[in-house]
Amino acid sequence: MEMDKGILLESGTNELEIVEFEVNNNKFGINVIKVKEIIQPVEVTKIPHAHHYVEGIIQLRGEVLPVINMEKVLGIYGKAEHAHSKYIVTQFNKQKIVFHVHNVTQIHRISWKDIEKPSDSYDVGKTKIIGIIKQEKQMILLLDFESILVEINPESGIHVNQVKKMGLRERSEKKIIVVEDSPLLRKLLYDTLNEAGYVNLEFFENGQEALRYLESLALEEAIEKKVQLMVTDIEMPQMDGHHLTKRVKENNRLANLPIIIFSSLITDDLRHKGEVVGADSQISKPEIEQLILTIDELIL
Repeated sequence: MEMDKGILLESGTNELEIVEFEVNNNKFGINVIKVKEIIQPVEVTKIPHAHHYVEGIIQLRGEVLPVINMEKVLGIYGKAEHAHSKYIVTQFNKQKIVFHVHNVTQIHRISWKDIEKPSDSYDVGKTKIIGIIKQEKQMILLLDFESILVEINPESGIHVNQVKKMGLRERSEKKIIVVEDSPLLRKLLYDTLNEAGYVNLEFFENGQEALRYLESLALEEAIEKKVQLMVTDIEMPQMDGHHLTKRVKENNRLANLPIIIFSSLITDDLRHKGEVVGADSQISKPEIEQLILTIDELIL
């Protein structure tokens, strides 16, 4: 089943659509924007010494794609055969990846404000959960697919070494706020931006918190005296990056604040979404060097 991108929502509505899938009767979700199509399982070619999450590779329309077993990723094992197994073909972080799940059930349209942040009482990094959707008789867990790829191939993530070649730089007078829900990526962005000379940073876990902060600053004095730039992810509980950008640009006292959307969802097909809400630039993860160069251009 090829995904009909016509169902995707207008930019900045703070809504998303998720594909609900199952792994041993547990329900999970993935943003429709990440999904290219859903296919029946096909024969997999095994790869020697591959990461244990990786079943092997398949050929799909001339492309060779890795297949990741979500049962192994999540550590949720069962004994039953899975007659409704599916392959979810995805594209994000400028990669195409196939995820093997036990069933694909339906598509939900929901608001980011209805997605709860995972509790700090368990290790979110290990569970790979970025949000919880409560329904009447069940919960759907939204997964951090980017962290799954980094766990399989650490070189696919953000690295300080990518920035060191830019040399010593002094940028401490520039205040940047970063809006990112992933603890792993917040740490990586902190390290890499510091290495690039940007040490005056403030982090927020979602767009709602960041907007509240910016609106409070705008009441005091000109925003440009307090913050010089914002970097935001797109997928975040409570308020996503597109809606955050729209709200900031619609506020007369905040509208001149440069905003960079830094997300795994930046593709040629979806770039127009950021343009509609007024983003000054859009950069795909994990291109950290391009992010820093763009920050230089926008605030120097």
